[in-house]
Amino acid sequence: MENSGKTDECERISFEETKASENSEIESSYGINENTIASEVGPLEKAPTLEQVGTSKNRKLELEDGFIKEGSNCGKDISCNKRKLDAEIDPEDKGFENDGISKKRKIEADDVPTNVSSIGAGVQQKRKIELEDVSEKQKSLEEGHSSTVAAHYNERQEVCLEKRSQSRIFYLRNFNNWMKSVLIGEFLEKVRQKKTRDITVLDLGCGKGGDLLKWKKGRINKLVCADIADVSVKQCQQRYDDMKHRCRDNEFIFNAEFITADCSKELLPGKFLDSKMFFDICSCQFVCHYSFESYEQADTMLRNACERLNPGGYFIGTTPNSFELIKRLEASETESFGNEIYTVKFQKKGDYPLFGCKYDFNLEGVVDVPEFLVYFPLLNEMAKKYNMKLVYKKTFLEFYEEKIKNIENKILLKRMQALEPYPTNENSKFTSQKEEDYEHAAKYMKNGHIRLPLGTLSKSEWEATSIYLVFAFEKQ
Repeated sequence: MENSGKTDECERISFEETKASENSEIESSYGINENTIASEVGPLEKAPTLEQVGTSKNRKLELEDGFIKEGSNCGKDISCNKRKLDAEIDPEDKGFENDGISKKRKIEADDVPTNVSSIGAGVQQKRKIELEDVSEKQKSLEEGHSSTVAAHYNERQEVCLEKRSQSRIFYLRNFNNWMKSVLIGEFLEKVRQKKTRDITVLDLGCGKGGDLLKWKKGRINKLVCADIADVSVKQCQQRYDDMKHRCRDNEFIFNAEFITADCSKELLPGKFLDSKMFFDICSCQFVCHYSFESYEQADTMLRNACERLNPGGYFIGTTPNSFELIKRLEASETESFGNEIYTVKFQKKGDYPLFGCKYDFNLEGVVDVPEFLVYFPLLNEMAKKYNMKLVYKKTFLEFYEEKIKNIENKILLKRMQALEPYPTNENSKFTSQKEEDYEHAAKYMKNGHIRLPLGTLSKSEWEATSIYLVFAFEKQ
């Protein structure tokens, strides 16, 4: 992989750029501003300045220093001394780091003469098996975090609609799905203003195919789905086949192909059925943060996402907001924060390297896997390598408040059951059993003449979804 220019790219991220980006963060308060759709939670303060985040001079690496110092060496794996080994190697398996010795010992075991005594042969066979186990562990270490992510999503079971509706985060998941639907719809419309046919899309990190229906409704012509989890890819393909089978004779559905690959380590073009294929949109929903384990992985992800975009094409997605995560971490008395729906746990405070800044994220019944902090100014700078220009970056709150003004989006929100009715009817219960989780809705209802029921999320769900942002880049 080419590493030329990586140091220069990272060094261009100045402290002033960091401050400018941070100051663009908004005050996070949810206001109910529609007649039938309500959302409000207590105000969250603006993201702290970098000086405020790094309050302890004795900490090993303050936030602003971490970004700048790490950035100056981010293209050199060996010199990135700030990166923590435990983000790459399981401490329990560090004894297997010397792969050369393991291979040598295995060869020696293989060279044992066949005419040794049965006891000796048994000992040697046992030793060979043990050494092969060592080799498998070494292979697992080399695969690193990617194999953990793949295993997690492969093991997740498909859940029927009835069970999903009983989930504590039923409305939260629907809300996030609505956000994706509106984002995808917005940029499909932008593409159509430039071309009217043969729209081609790359779904990077497609999962089990949760966005297939969005692409069908968007009337695209070609979809390439890629994901690291082979089971998920197979389920995605089965969903597509079922969808295609249900189509009427005169109903059009896009062509699709499916690729199992680690999009942060493998280049996709060689796997396409058409090696010369280009895309109008690359969609990367809730997954690009897995690639920020290292510069090389993040760069490979961006190369896959952007290199094959047509001029005027878009790279769109959703990802955790690093400023919001760190703000909540610094406000916590421990290395973790969250509520009964989600938890985020860092290894320690005050040390936030550009790459490999690992944290454990758990969202009830959906996600339980390590992730890596995505410092958005860095993502923006790295995308410039592939001639990408930032269209916008918005918090979920900003995006929601802007898009809900559109009547079609409002109708879609209701149809997707993306907000919980308030007050509830006699035959149903709130998803949260904590009365304080709906104080914001009760307060709003008393403040004016409005049509009931309102639409809202519990405070716990608002808190969980407000850690995310949406982004869009355009190919120059």
